[in-house]
Amino acid sequence: MSKGQDLTVGPIAGHFRTLAIPMAIGMVFTTLYNVVDTFYAGMISTEAQAGLAVSFQVFFVMVAFGFGLNSALSALVGKALGEKRGGQAKRIACQGISYAVIASVVLAIVGYVVGPALLAIISAPGAYRDAGEAYFNVLLFAVPGFLVAFGANGILGAEGDMKSMQRAQIVAFFVNLVLNPLLIFGIPNVWGGMGFNGIAASTVISQTGVMVYILMQVMKSDIMADAQEMVFRPRAKWIWEITQQAIPTAFTMMVMMVAGFVVQYFLKGFGGSAVAAYGIGLRVEQLILLPGFGLTGALLPIVAQNYGAQNFDRVREAVAFCCKAGVALMFVGSLVLWVAAPYLMAIFSSDPEVIRIGAQYLRVDGFILPVYIVLFAMNSFLQALQKPIWTLWIGIFRQGIGVLVFIWLFVRVFDMGTLGVWLGIALAVTLGLVMSVIVSAWVARDKIGGIRS
Repeated sequence: MSKGQDLTVGPIAGHFRTLAIPMAIGMVFTTLYNVVDTFYAGMISTEAQAGLAVSFQVFFVMVAFGFGLNSALSALVGKALGEKRGGQAKRIACQGISYAVIASVVLAIVGYVVGPALLAIISAPGAYRDAGEAYFNVLLFAVPGFLVAFGANGILGAEGDMKSMQRAQIVAFFVNLVLNPLLIFGIPNVWGGMGFNGIAASTVISQTGVMVYILMQVMKSDIMADAQEMVFRPRAKWIWEITQQAIPTAFTMMVMMVAGFVVQYFLKGFGGSAVAAYGIGLRVEQLILLPGFGLTGALLPIVAQNYGAQNFDRVREAVAFCCKAGVALMFVGSLVLWVAAPYLMAIFSSDPEVIRIGAQYLRVDGFILPVYIVLFAMNSFLQALQKPIWTLWIGIFRQGIGVLVFIWLFVRVFDMGTLGVWLGIALAVTLGLVMSVIVSAWVARDKIGGIRS
């Protein structure tokens, strides 16, 4: 049985260790999972790597709602647990699972219809677009696996269970590691394999397994042990509550992917090598950011439970600890990127141009790693206080407007090439942080009497 944690008592730092470490370890294996895909795509061709990068951008739009559900259920269930209302927590959890199932079916259909048009926006005609379209069509079968697993994991996260997803991600990595070469290259003299599409098929199989396991853990959790009856038939009241929390975060993720489209749009003018370099660079960046993701992910349930219990001093303490620890960790990550960028890129590609452009991206990215962490912490804080709409407006400002305007300025006006793309991203992220700190301070004054102790 998944045992929940009472995050309203005990040392804040101890709760971060308990929650953030399993989450970070799980994310390590998720990122390594993606690294395996990138590695095998590179064994096929640079065009395959570029196709993987653009198709994943579009697919991410399809599953962004899963991130919204994760945050919504973590905030809503966490607050109910903090208020010691176990029956309400169970009702929300059941409705959230039903919501995730319905949304996954709808979004898979939408993805099938609009996916090719989105791919056409961010890629040039040719081999890598064709590879991306074929890969995307197979990957659509993984939408339920991602969406339902993300939503259900929000329920587990609300009660402090980060280990279930960690275990699922570790197993999924090893399954993917075995299935990728098998499905790509087949079995000699028996089956010729699926080629590039084998990477997508491996994802479908492994992520469906993650979904099944996480649902099993939810059904065995302390939340579901409450005497309240399980009601999976959608009820308008709870569907609306979940929607109000999920939609802003989901759209924030979609705005982030729109920003990815903008980046890909400008990069395609510099050729497939630039697109592939960005895709590889993102994977490396994710690895460096993992400890910070663990901290900011842990912040949400800690704040949600203590907000529900009206322990506002503990809320402020948690936010301060997360920001300080995250910034310290990211300064180390920045040093790694500045020193080792070309060597990290060379692990995934032997193409000199891909290595050069990717190293350029990572070195600029090194300057904004600490900025990212504080920005993510403010987003988790706003979501936990059930004010996710502000994360959407910040995302629109940072990623919908800032990225487009600044990249256009540096690339088209100042003619700075790929460096202009990276500088545009960095400036947009920095201004987004300024906005998020201002908004968070304003919300905190209203909800908990201020963000500073």
